[in-house]
Amino acid sequence: MRNRRHSTAVQIGHVQVGGNAPIVIQSMTNTDTADAIRTAAQIADLARAGSEMIRITVNNQASAEAVVEIKNRLEQMQVDVPLIGDFHFNGHKLLSDVRECAEILAKYRINPGNVGRGKKRDAQFASMIETACEFNKPVRIGVNWGSLDQQVLAQMMDQNQALKNPLSVEHVMHEALMASALDSAKEAERIGLAHDKIIISCKLSDVQQLISVYSELATRCDYALHLGLTEAGMGSKGIVASTAAMAVLLQQGIGDTLRVSLTPAPGGSRSEEVIVAQEILQSIGLRAFTPAVTSCPGCGRTTSDYFQHLANDIQNYLRDSMPHWRSRYPGVENMSVAVMGCVVNGPGESKQADIGISLPGSGEAPVAPVYIDGEKSCTLRGDNISGEFQQLVQNYIEKNYSA
Repeated sequence: MRNRRHSTAVQIGHVQVGGNAPIVIQSMTNTDTADAIRTAAQIADLARAGSEMIRITVNNQASAEAVVEIKNRLEQMQVDVPLIGDFHFNGHKLLSDVRECAEILAKYRINPGNVGRGKKRDAQFASMIETACEFNKPVRIGVNWGSLDQQVLAQMMDQNQALKNPLSVEHVMHEALMASALDSAKEAERIGLAHDKIIISCKLSDVQQLISVYSELATRCDYALHLGLTEAGMGSKGIVASTAAMAVLLQQGIGDTLRVSLTPAPGGSRSEEVIVAQEILQSIGLRAFTPAVTSCPGCGRTTSDYFQHLANDIQNYLRDSMPHWRSRYPGVENMSVAVMGCVVNGPGESKQADIGISLPGSGEAPVAPVYIDGEKSCTLRGDNISGEFQQLVQNYIEKNYSA
């Protein structure tokens, strides 16, 4: 993996984005922000899952006024996470009218395409930037292809048509996205916002187009970049598309903060997008969040599904325990665990992990050897293999990672 792209460091509350800081995970609530109780509860859930910055919708007077109560409730729950205000259409008015909201938020997100139309646009954009300057707040200038500034796009389309050899519509749209973001950033600096108070994003919902835009954007500026495949979709489609896009960019050293914009299943947990973001960063070796579990896919040698249940139990046990383990067992997130289903690869994979178990496959003796730090430690038998192995994992953690 090549070195990270150099970017300007931006301080957001107690979190640094860009510079030499680790890539930061962001998420967004989907509650009605005016419902302070539910919104604070969801923020707490997202923070406990590992979200390091959380964006909330601020779209009306009630939601702006609720920010004070939300912050107070989070303090009561001892949840300290930077809150980002997501503004569209009327952000200039809300930030001006509800000063406590403007002061409490750790960052503002401004979409140049939704600031205003015509003559109002410049004044309303300036008003939001002036508020950010007054309260010393960073701003993400976040352009989305679905809400691209039509004035910018139309102007660039006209210029393209006048060329002897016009470029493709897709190319012009990409240029319009970047121009909207970079020109807005330049205008923000002209108004008075410091260079190290600006983060840029240019989001699309197509994987290849996102890669193309960010690859070019990274060569044109040193602003910290927020990555995200907008409207990624549901379930496996959203997970795979987000991973395909962001893994390529991250592998190139591009990106300082990211969000996986999954559509949650009905009744599903909003925290899923945080877990997926963690898995992307951990899988390509950029950060570690929870001990990694290696498990085999199963085959004709593993007709019993016991190893699947054990792998699932261990995975859930490790992830559910991490909120308590982070401070108690520093470094435990780097631990590796193997849960294998037969003798073919079981012993070898188990020896490569910090602690691993090789369960018996079809026709094998009903015993499960356990390997710790590459050496066979013991053999488990009977009906409580799962519980005994879980206890061995806990013992290993207490021995090797206690503060």
